[in-house]
Amino acid sequence: MKAAVIVFPGSNCDRDLKRAFEKAGLEVEMVWHKDTALPQVDIVGIPGGFSFGDYLRCGAIAARSPICGEVIKHTERGGYAFGVCNGFQVLTETGILPGALLRNAGLKYICRTIGLTVETTESVFTEGYGLGETINVPIAHHDGNYFADDATLDRLEGEGRVAFRYTDNPNGSARDIAGILSDNRRVLGMMPHPERAAESAHGNEDGARLFAHLTQVLSQA
Repeated sequence: MKAAVIVFPGSNCDRDLKRAFEKAGLEVEMVWHKDTALPQVDIVGIPGGFSFGDYLRCGAIAARSPICGEVIKHTERGGYAFGVCNGFQVLTETGILPGALLRNAGLKYICRTIGLTVETTESVFTEGYGLGETINVPIAHHDGNYFADDATLDRLEGEGRVAFRYTDNPNGSARDIAGILSDNRRVLGMMPHPERAAESAHGNEDGARLFAHLTQVLSQA
């Protein structure tokens, strides 16, 4: 089983995501944003950080990198993808996931551990948790305020595509949304960082179950 982690100028959580994938049993290849082909992988990870210095709009320049065209094709073929923080922003900027991430309502960068409610267990990313379970995962963002129009939000809710919700909304996200799934449930974008809660050295392993269950499912595919 193999994962690709995309690296942009300004990525700073790429090694964290690589470590979490590897600890769960995946072989990982780091892929530079100027590459024009993806290796054959089971899942693509788009890490957190500040791609291209967050110029123009968070994730907007990264979304137009050569490799993102291949990521779009990968997801259109039904491939798995996982975007964390800036990776979530990139997924919305490519159009792989709906909506946008705006400046935090308090206009300040937030870095702390926060509670998340598991809203669905019907995805490879969330099946390892209990429906309605509260987990604790770190956040670290300045533009994590999820926004979409009411019709899109209603559709996400109606199709059970809200993956995680904040127990105490830190950034003003619409309907307390912390993470969403694609319509085929094979792409997850979320602002919190489960890779920073994936081993005992972190003081919290609530994120480890996401990676462990993901690997288990991929191994059976």
